[in-house]
Amino acid sequence: MSHRRIPKRKAILAGAGAVGIAAAAVLLPQAYASQDGQEPEIRPKKLTAASAAELVRQLGQRLGADTYGGAYYDAAERQVVVNVVGDDNNVIVQVRKAGAVPRTVRNSASDLLDARSTLSRRAAIPGTSWAVDPKNNQVLVTADRTVAGDKWDTLDRAVKALGPGVARIQKSAGVFKPFLEGGDAVFGGGARCSVGFNVTTGDGSPGFLTAGHCGVAAEQWSESQNGAPIGTVQEAVFPGAGDFALVTYDDPATVAPGVVDVGNGETVAISRAADAAVGQEVFRMGSTTGLSGGQVTGLDATVNYPEGTVTGLIQTTVCAEPGDSGGALFTRDGNAIGLTSGGSGDCTSGGETFFQPVTTALAAVGARIGTDDAGSAGGGDNAAGAQQNGGTGSDGGAEGANGGEQNAGANSGDQNGGQNGDVNGGDQNGGDQNVGANGGEQNAGADGDANGDAQNGGTADTGGGEGDGNEGGDGNGGNGDAGQPYN
Repeated sequence: MSHRRIPKRKAILAGAGAVGIAAAAVLLPQAYASQDGQEPEIRPKKLTAASAAELVRQLGQRLGADTYGGAYYDAAERQVVVNVVGDDNNVIVQVRKAGAVPRTVRNSASDLLDARSTLSRRAAIPGTSWAVDPKNNQVLVTADRTVAGDKWDTLDRAVKALGPGVARIQKSAGVFKPFLEGGDAVFGGGARCSVGFNVTTGDGSPGFLTAGHCGVAAEQWSESQNGAPIGTVQEAVFPGAGDFALVTYDDPATVAPGVVDVGNGETVAISRAADAAVGQEVFRMGSTTGLSGGQVTGLDATVNYPEGTVTGLIQTTVCAEPGDSGGALFTRDGNAIGLTSGGSGDCTSGGETFFQPVTTALAAVGARIGTDDAGSAGGGDNAAGAQQNGGTGSDGGAEGANGGEQNAGANSGDQNGGQNGDVNGGDQNGGDQNVGANGGEQNAGADGDANGDAQNGGTADTGGGEGDGNEGGDGNGGNGDAGQPYN
């Protein structure tokens, strides 16, 4: 059965202001009465990344593109920081009442969107990328090592023409490319890719999501090289409005578990899809490099591969290499976030890595993960609809991914590593989030455990040799040009 491309209109892409998900209800602000009887002080809320994404979405819509200057999640403080243009006290009060931290900046979301559009017209050069960096209130432009001579001059002129303080350029030592080889490996047409997430299609058939550039490379896929086909591509998008494909299992009786294999016989249960939030800790599993962790640095990025332009991607500091394409990007509490697309560098030298949002892919192909409706992000703050500390989420559900504590489906307690790493969660009340390992306690290493305690604070460190290192900024939107998907 021939696969078909999905029209661009079917891909539901998030804009600069719509970077949240249909997650748990936002908590009420924390008000503390003052001793002198005046108005109570409203303190910033402590939020999970999922709740932060929803709060950002709400405030982006409420404040408007000319007042709103982007936002990001401060993982260490577990707070949302909102950029505000101008000195309108009503706007600042509105942000505080919502439970966020206001920060006055120069560039509005509208200004930065215009800058990205200008770059798309004047500097759509393969090997470049751009995304909004809300921490610096700029558009961060990245150029790989192929951008030199006249190409560099063109890019440099385009950035300078935007005006001071609007955009900045950084260089990447690698070359942007898709990562077409990648959880479990699948093979087709001489290519190797990774299974992203198992899904249920609209008619109830079992299938899986992978990268679109894998889907257009071959129609049938097998579990081993030159093996018998196990799945057939039904729909694929690449290039264009995303990089995703739906493959259905040829045997309709196939039992497709909703888990990600993270190595050493361990799995992480995946029960819902969720949009990414800038500053969020995430992990990637691929058949080439195994388990790696990092942080979301940009959303709605546009990437210019040699094969064409892809829009609406997530930018991260998570490393990846050829063969990791299509592999799962997820959180330690079981949220499906993305599918590996491409980038530059590798898991030794670092670079930039981009991912297809799972929620967009699900909505486009009409499939679902776990108990989610097609394209829905589901409810609650964690994999089971509960708050990150246990507790009950807005849509109810279980206490956590493993009950009570938010362990990522693996072993809580000791933070000892294996060859390709465990996603070992600890107690949810702090500790560092170190990604490194190859054994030992929170030591940096090549294959990396996603060790450490989860989401109540601490720093998120990336162990040596672990991060492909998205040098890109944190952003709620952006355009990124790239060389090729990870082939």
